[in-house]
Amino acid sequence: MRVVVTVLARDEADVIGDQVAFHLNAGADFVIATDNNSRDGTTEILERYEREGKLHLIREPTEGLRQGEWVTRMARLAATDFGADWVINTDADEFWWPRGGSLKDLLAAIPRRYGIVNAFWRSFVPRPDDDASFAERMTARLSQHAPINDPTSFYRPVIKVAHRADPGVVVARGNHALLDSPLLPLVTWHPLEVLHFPLRSRAQWMRKVELQGDAFTKHIERAGTGYHLKSYDALRAGRIDEQYESLVVDDTALERGVATGTLAVDTRLRDALRTLAAGGTLTFEQPTDADDVAYAVETAVLDEAYIVRAQRRLDALEQRLAALES
Repeated sequence: MRVVVTVLARDEADVIGDQVAFHLNAGADFVIATDNNSRDGTTEILERYEREGKLHLIREPTEGLRQGEWVTRMARLAATDFGADWVINTDADEFWWPRGGSLKDLLAAIPRRYGIVNAFWRSFVPRPDDDASFAERMTARLSQHAPINDPTSFYRPVIKVAHRADPGVVVARGNHALLDSPLLPLVTWHPLEVLHFPLRSRAQWMRKVELQGDAFTKHIERAGTGYHLKSYDALRAGRIDEQYESLVVDDTALERGVATGTLAVDTRLRDALRTLAAGGTLTFEQPTDADDVAYAVETAVLDEAYIVRAQRRLDALEQRLAALES
């Protein structure tokens, strides 16, 4: 069986080398990457993997953050040109962690009738910025015991999906779903965790806000999501430093969050990258019974959050229908 990872990147030099190395050592056979006008060394990092024969690089010069289109292109190439059986569409700040065994082991165990597997997005919180790498600093993540459905939140519980290779696949924006797919999803089971590191440093965050804000105001017809707009408004108003500082979790806040159960210390990625840096081999142990119980509680919150969002969409639809009828 062959697992292909896709990744879309722009100015992600602080994370992209670790991201590709991790997945190639976690059970993926190959990476397809799209680089969108990076200027910070991201392109050169991806070119190194390309020269080693581990990665196919697409250089995309178009502006406008056409994520769905570009990821769909990579996912289809994985099926048609690179012999994929399973495809994992990632963002540059994501590390897909299998809950026992490698990525390949886990996906090979999926019954043939199912073609889509859900993964639980696990967001790590920003920590005080210093000279250490993001993985060394960011060892605390949100522990969700209640659904967060605020559209302006960076940390809402959401799923991502891995899928069987399909030359006609259409990947939705954000890689959270497939559109009009005949593949059958395996629901209520989340055997993959997506360790997510969106806010890694002040400089990275400001650049990300600037790029996304520019895309939504100049190139994308639809409105940005709540947190995109909130952050871009802060940038334009000269409050981006203040906003960033409000998001950073210092030692006192971390201690309080762990005590109340809203934060959890999670060193898995830090330890995995240390292992790779030392020339070691990654292993993914089966979770303990206690781990499984805690995980079940949080995935129940994830499912509850989707019910809440579905009800909100239904309520909005009913309001529009009522307005039309009147």
